[in-house]
Amino acid sequence: MADPRPDDVPAAPGRPAARRDLLRLLRQSGAGLRRLSAVRFAGQFGDGMFQAALSGAILFNPERQTDPPAIAAGFAVLLLPYSVIGPYAGALLDRWDRRAVLFVANVLRALLIGVTSVGFALGITDTPLLLLALAVVGVGRFVMAGVSAALPRVLEQRWLVPMNSVLATVASGCAAAGAAAAVAIIGAIGAGNPAGAVAVAASASGSVIGAVCAARFAPRALGPGDDDPATDRPVSSVRAILTGLRTGARAVRESAHCTIAMIGIGVHRIVFGADTLLMVLVLRQSANENSSLSAGLVGFGVAIAATAAGMLLAAVLAPLVIPRLGRPRTVLVGLLTALVVQSALVTPITVTHGANTDAAHRLLLAGAFLLGLAGQTVKLTGDATMQIDIDDSRRGQVFALQDTVFNIAFVLALAAAALVVPADGRSIGVVLAGSACYAVGIAAVAVIMARSARPGSPIRSDR
Repeated sequence: MADPRPDDVPAAPGRPAARRDLLRLLRQSGAGLRRLSAVRFAGQFGDGMFQAALSGAILFNPERQTDPPAIAAGFAVLLLPYSVIGPYAGALLDRWDRRAVLFVANVLRALLIGVTSVGFALGITDTPLLLLALAVVGVGRFVMAGVSAALPRVLEQRWLVPMNSVLATVASGCAAAGAAAAVAIIGAIGAGNPAGAVAVAASASGSVIGAVCAARFAPRALGPGDDDPATDRPVSSVRAILTGLRTGARAVRESAHCTIAMIGIGVHRIVFGADTLLMVLVLRQSANENSSLSAGLVGFGVAIAATAAGMLLAAVLAPLVIPRLGRPRTVLVGLLTALVVQSALVTPITVTHGANTDAAHRLLLAGAFLLGLAGQTVKLTGDATMQIDIDDSRRGQVFALQDTVFNIAFVLALAAAALVVPADGRSIGVVLAGSACYAVGIAAVAVIMARSARPGSPIRSDR
């Protein structure tokens, strides 16, 4: 009889067998897995620190006042240009030695962070500062895509789902720790350009550690292998870059599971982008009000911690949920959960004054936690899907495409919300629009699931 497990997700072995297999796994491939994990953990610590330092030095800096359109423009400068070139650069992950790419990218990011820190200290204007930050974040995204594409090279396929969750758990904690470190530095020195310069400079530590760990891999150890089709063809890297987006999109289109994962990721990032703007504006406004809860930069740090806590819980639950529900149903459940949470945010967003302000803040933090849980569940499902369904010769391009979906969806939602949201961030319309977006995503996923289940469907729904 065929194995009834959905979606060909490798079943987790029994508890005693799992412990024995895990010990054997750590003995056989533990060194490579630990080094690759260290690249990710160090990178996310630096990213969390750098992004929190930017938030403190720009969004919550009394020397740099910003309105909603300016905040949206800042995110666009940080993310959108990389999103345009990211899929093409992803082709390099499938042609060049990923070990060398990770090393060079980390070194470059450390240098760019140093230049950005000097810019903060000199008090340069927002435009050149954000252009420098653009380069830092762009290289950081490239590193994360490279780590995800390389993971199957150091890990057996049946361990990808649980290991993705373990890595995401620790990485989320590292990002939260980095953000907390930046907030602590700015809090100790005082809001302003000097504090931002110190916090930004300290974030380079993650890149330095990542570069050291990447350098310890042997050439080609992280792929692509010499037998991969992309490395055999005598095609220039420029041409490979120009075809990267098309190749990644074709790979996603050929798998119903990957299509569903991309829809789930994109929809969540659209709503999360708009919600991020609302959260920043509400916390900035509350910093000037009489509230017993933290607001301003500290409140923003608390909100980040709440989101990270939800992501940690998702990492624990995902290995249990995905094999039982299957990947498409897990995405569907994640979007349904997010829809309920998003709709519930109407209440705290409408509270503007009085004794209910603190209660509204607590509801916002609860919403941040639950949206982090739902969104990370969808993301982990997408990572496992692309690592299982996509062959190694195209995996880097697909992960670069995923990063592009993340960034473009986030920025476009921010820009659209900035046009209509008031300065205090309390907009029922934006919250309800997010609920509608989740509903559309749920409908699209349900349609694809129904079509892929039909006999003779041209959409591949297996491995």
